[in-house]
Amino acid sequence: MNGESIRRITRGLRFRLAASYALFFALLLGVIGAVFQRSLSTSLDTSLREVLDQEWGSLKALLRIENGRLYWVHDRQDREETFLVARIQRILFVTDGAGTHLALSGLYRTLGPDPPGQIRDVLATEGTRWSVRETRDGQEYLLRSGVLHSGDESRRPYYVSIGRPLGDSRRIVEQFVQGYLLAAPLLIALVCFLGWLLAGRALLPVVSLAAAAGRISGSNLSLRIPTRGAADELDNLIVTFNGMMERLETSFRQIQQFSADVSHELRTPLTALRGQLEIALMTAPDADALREAIIASLDDVERLTQIVRALLQLAQAETGQVVLQRAPADLTASVRGILEQFELPAEEASVRLEQSLPQECLAEVDRVQFERMLSNLLSNAIKFTPAGGRVRVSLAREGDQIRLEVEDTGCGIPEEALPHIFTRFYRVSSTAVAREKGLGLGLSFVQWIARAHGGHVEVHSRPGAGTRFTVYLPLAAEGDSARSADTVRA
Repeated sequence: MNGESIRRITRGLRFRLAASYALFFALLLGVIGAVFQRSLSTSLDTSLREVLDQEWGSLKALLRIENGRLYWVHDRQDREETFLVARIQRILFVTDGAGTHLALSGLYRTLGPDPPGQIRDVLATEGTRWSVRETRDGQEYLLRSGVLHSGDESRRPYYVSIGRPLGDSRRIVEQFVQGYLLAAPLLIALVCFLGWLLAGRALLPVVSLAAAAGRISGSNLSLRIPTRGAADELDNLIVTFNGMMERLETSFRQIQQFSADVSHELRTPLTALRGQLEIALMTAPDADALREAIIASLDDVERLTQIVRALLQLAQAETGQVVLQRAPADLTASVRGILEQFELPAEEASVRLEQSLPQECLAEVDRVQFERMLSNLLSNAIKFTPAGGRVRVSLAREGDQIRLEVEDTGCGIPEEALPHIFTRFYRVSSTAVAREKGLGLGLSFVQWIARAHGGHVEVHSRPGAGTRFTVYLPLAAEGDSARSADTVRA
């Protein structure tokens, strides 16, 4: 295995997870070992103190001090008492306040007599003193010091100290530490192995997700990864990935449809334009015929220009390049102005315009875009309303929003077409023939303008009974940040 392979493995998520498991377990082992060592040391020390307390009680019952001399009161035939006295005498120191030693065992002599200051303090307080002393050869002893009164009438206090070796306790702790340190590396190695296996198993869905992402292309965007049913973070990742794929598939399909629509919309006028020019070039007898062909071609060029301009404006709007210029405006005046512009087209189409407007309706909107939205709605309504029909525009304030309604008595929209009417270039197939062929972009602008203002558009229609578009807009802007977000979402 070369250095590159090692680096690739050590940088992998599986290695890092396994290393994290091992590091955490090593730290846990260290903490547990330290706690157990401390607990064991404390337990042994407590046990040794309890033994010395018991021996102190036995000493008070077996030792008598009278006239400066020690007497052991025990049955020499009793092996237990004899053994207990011998054990106490092994580490024993007895002295009075004047420094006269009544007893100093051989082991205690290696420790040395207790300091005079300590002796005076214990005699003065008649309390208990615990200390750890060490011999010259490094052996430690736990000592318990206290006061024992003489048995004569003087009740004179004497300083008494007994002890037990700490070697056994220290040895038990050291053996535990050595055994723990020998076992810990083996346990850590086992955890590393198990962590590597568990990390690999846990990352299987991620590996499958990466493999699935690698297989994605424009021809198989319908690819989905099944969830494991565990309802955990990985399942959430899979669900999120599938949702992303669904959005990508929808966007890709929309791009394909948009490309097809644009190609179709541009091909028709281009074909007509080319045909007219070719016919004029081959058959035009004079300048007047050429002039008529050029005029007809200019009409097609104008249509192409409108399509390109509308597409550019819609693309700029939907990508956030068009920012609304909101300002307080009287929407009643704006609606009246647009209705006046459509009076002549409505009269030519024999369509009656009606209005239901308040005296004043103030709101913070982009007035240019608002009037453009209303113009698109009115243009569609008049275009698809037969002679003798009517188009009604109403404006009202409802709570904290404005309701703009454009209703006609035209041919209506089939129910299956309603979800698609805001799609670019979508046209409803109908037996009613429009007087003027549109670009199929007007309602796309209507929807964008409503959303950019933080509102929405609703449509209700019945074939043969007419259509009603209702636009809801907030009265005031929610701030620049909200305005930008609305523009981007559009």
